[in-house]
Amino acid sequence: MNGEKITFTEWNLTDQIETKEDVIGTLEAVFELAVQENDPEYLLKAIGDIARSKGMAQLARELDLDRAGLYKSLSPEGNPSFFTVVKVLDNLGFKLSIQQKRAS
Repeated sequence: MNGEKITFTEWNLTDQIETKEDVIGTLEAVFELAVQENDPEYLLKAIGDIARSKGMAQLARELDLDRAGLYKSLSPEGNPSFFTVVKVLDNLGFKLSIQQKRAS
């Protein structure tokens, strides 16, 4: 390594989301992971990251929600209501749907 210092930066999903296709791909992949792992935290974190990539202040204004409250509910420690999740997804141009599980 010739004495060169290697530095690492933390990977941040919000830096990778630039297009609607990025959002779609992220949500589809993370939803599948959340279902496989039976852990909705994956999906909630991705929704929060996508919301931050759009701009939380703008999103809060568009949803007529408190910015600080939206930040908190979509943070890793947050626990957003179903209503908040649905409103955020709707604002991003998505809707939730239900599918019957495949037989194992």
